[in-house]
Amino acid sequence: MIQLDNETLRKLQMVELEMLIEVDRICRKCEIKYQIFAGTMLGAIRHKGFIPWDDDADIALMRSEYEKFREACKTELDTTRFYFQDQTATEGYRWGYGKIRRKDSLFLRENQSHMPYEQGIFIDIFPIDGVPDHYLLRCLHCFHCYCIRKVLWSAVGRFADKSKWKRMWFSLLYKIPHKAVLAHYQKLIQKVNAKKTRLVRMSLFPAPNKNYGSKREWFEESAEIQFENHIFYGAKDYDNYLKFTYGTYMEFPPIAQRKVHPVVAIKIPGEETIIEEAEKN
Repeated sequence: MIQLDNETLRKLQMVELEMLIEVDRICRKCEIKYQIFAGTMLGAIRHKGFIPWDDDADIALMRSEYEKFREACKTELDTTRFYFQDQTATEGYRWGYGKIRRKDSLFLRENQSHMPYEQGIFIDIFPIDGVPDHYLLRCLHCFHCYCIRKVLWSAVGRFADKSKWKRMWFSLLYKIPHKAVLAHYQKLIQKVNAKKTRLVRMSLFPAPNKNYGSKREWFEESAEIQFENHIFYGAKDYDNYLKFTYGTYMEFPPIAQRKVHPVVAIKIPGEETIIEEAEKN
């Protein structure tokens, strides 16, 4: 895993800012509702920009808005600089959310060099889905999502997991046809979004709490907010959203809890040098 120096990390963040600006441009032009969220929203409130050690950026859209955005990218995205990936647009892509990536760049995650698609510097584009109102059904839905997520993760887990037995298990899961898994996932999200529920979540991402969901209004009610001297949309009730997600969110976490992506190679656009993990003996 590469430990990025402050200069390289800041360059990475500025590339991600380019992509945030592009998403905002498309969404404003096409009247698509989006929000910066998670660590990006926290950074906006606590730091007026990126969290100093953060190496990614996150966008959230309700599922119907995500579908609009995906379609809009086909005609509106500046393809001289960026490209869009998700399970419908990219062969071999195995995540339940999309990414905007920067051309002429590289951000190679640990144990993912074998994945059959381009891996440039990215920001995540998360679709937000409903979850059942009944608690028991919500628990079953959470387990259902967990199973799908692990089947998709098997492409990485069969190499990356530290346990020999889990690697074997993931190798078996990997034999499930990818198209069949995606078709099953599509039916699931159609079902959970058939009616307006009180809580929502990212279906193929770990559930945020023991209730397996966040308040819908946090993702539907937006306000403009400053981030790196640009104006984006974020949760109108950001205080309660951030308290729910991070607790005492204005306090810095201990250094050991400041998470970054495990990356083994990175290239900044316009630079010739690829920074790579030192070869292990």
